[in-house]
Amino acid sequence: MVEARVAQLTGVYAVSALGRGADAQLAGALAGVPAFGPVNRFDTAARRVTVAATVPEVGTLPDELAAAIDAACRAAGLDRAQRTGCALLLAVHGGPALGADPAAGAGPALGTAPAVLAGQLAARCGLSGHTRVYTSACVSASTAVADAAAQVARGDVERVVVAAGYLVESDQFALFDAGRALAVDGAVRPFSAGRRGLLLGDGVVAVVLESSTGRRRGVDRVATVVGWGRAGDAFHPCQPEPDGTGLARAVDAALRRAGLPPDAVGYVNANATGTAQSDAAEAAALRRALGGHGTRVAVSSTKSVHGHALEASGLLELVVTALALRHGELPVNAGWLGPDDSCPLNVVKDQPQKTTATHALTLNAAFGGANTALLVGVG
Repeated sequence: MVEARVAQLTGVYAVSALGRGADAQLAGALAGVPAFGPVNRFDTAARRVTVAATVPEVGTLPDELAAAIDAACRAAGLDRAQRTGCALLLAVHGGPALGADPAAGAGPALGTAPAVLAGQLAARCGLSGHTRVYTSACVSASTAVADAAAQVARGDVERVVVAAGYLVESDQFALFDAGRALAVDGAVRPFSAGRRGLLLGDGVVAVVLESSTGRRRGVDRVATVVGWGRAGDAFHPCQPEPDGTGLARAVDAALRRAGLPPDAVGYVNANATGTAQSDAAEAAALRRALGGHGTRVAVSSTKSVHGHALEASGLLELVVTALALRHGELPVNAGWLGPDDSCPLNVVKDQPQKTTATHALTLNAAFGGANTALLVGVG
């Protein structure tokens, strides 16, 4: 009998304000201590909000991405020869925010287009397969993972590296601040009463997805991407559809692809950014997609500790979700002040929650009504 091809996570690496390395992300998420602090890499004197979750002594985005890709490949047991023919799917900001030293404030080296960056990273890291760039805002990385998983599952490729990066820089910070999206109280409070908005955070992540070849190299899989779904609601350029229809369709698609019922989901790492409308819409989506289980399943948003890494969020949160499920403890939803009637969910509060669950969802949503759901499994 031929074994069905599935997309296995065999190597992961991440950097955020929680620390360097995958283990640091899990430890920080379980500790539940927010990593927000004053922004020192550019001038925030004219801004309403002056904090973010930034990595001290960070390199340029290309250098950090290259280091992350190399580390993920090493974790997957891939030497330079074994990377030949491997594809690279890269999620980065589509504007000019690439390249220069973040300490300089304005990011980027002029003319460093995302496609050029992808090609340079592939060559630098020994990945000679095709490259593809994703610039679809906050669903960039999760869309890349869905495409990578589909390519592996279909047998189009043996393995794919997915990488994503965002380092907090002055342009996007100013836009979010001017749009009054940033939390003026300096805390992200997903699903909580009194939530005031989001805060940005650094995130540079790389993962290797492959079929069963990792096992033949003696490498244990971290988790398996068993389902994925994407849906658009086209409700408003910036606001989510209040009843969560689009995100619910993405969850439905992920469950159908995995062949699992709603009550198989033991945890949800929510997109929840701490904004009033989006959190309420996501709560509605979970109830719509999971039925009665939507109010019982454990839910938290790790953005409450590592911030919103924009294009890199989906990959950072996938890594945290997979590791938490494998570890058997679910991250705390930090910043909690009290329940909100618009978000009737089973939020993980106060301390990490022990679990024996084998499947978890990680959700993302973006401006323009784009929604993604990734369903991961362990065991």
